Amino acid sequence: MSSREQILGAVRGALEDRAPGRDPAAVAARLAAHEPGLIPARGQGDAAARLALFIAMAEEVSTTVSRVADRGDVPAAIAGYLAEHNLPAAVKLAPGLDDIPWDRAPLLDLTRGKGEDADKVSITGAFAGIAETGTVMALSGPDHPTTLNILPETHVVVLRASQIVGAYEEAWDRLRTSGRDMPRTVMLITGPSRSGDIEQTIQLGAHGPKRLHLVIVDDDDRP
Repeated sequence: MSSREQILGAVRGALEDRAPGRDPAAVAARLAAHEPGLIPARGQGDAAARLALFIAMAEEVSTTVSRVADRGDVPAAIAGYLAEHNLPAAVKLAPGLDDIPWDRAPLLDLTRGKGEDADKVSITGAFAGIAETGTVMALSGPDHPTTLNILPETHVVVLRASQIVGAYEEAWDRLRTSGRDMPRTVMLITGPSRSGDIEQTIQLGAHGPKRLHLVIVDDDDRP
């Protein structure tokens, strides 16, 4: 046995000795149960409380929020946001939002597909909103390329009020019971990208979008 094999064997043995429950059946049972951790009190309200908390926590981390009555109001809300902030009307749209009547905002110049370095604005959906931290859970897939969350300077997310849950555990439970396969990527997005590496001063857009805007649809409760 070589010295390398001896060292790796010793490390492996030490890890196995400290591993809780080396029985494969016990490990499988624990993964299947996925018992929730301690859920903060602020994540334990009714639907109205979850919505209010989600908006408050999102705004606390520099996310902007607008609310619309139904899905048909989304195009005008986004067009108004872009105009108010002097942002380009050329937008990269996630394919999963094709059911929205985009013809109601004819000035939007929409293209579909994955995000590119040249894109300034993207519009995507999301799987869930998490009230305790104002976080958006986004799943990768054909209808939602992950690059749309990362590359454009401005990321707009369309989210139904019924998708907002109280705690992280609830969002993961929804995903497990949704009937879909686990996606390649699950992104948890809390506010615009930021960094404090430079003189400990917060800079937005350091490693991703410098703006995150949420459009919450109030009365759309489809699954």
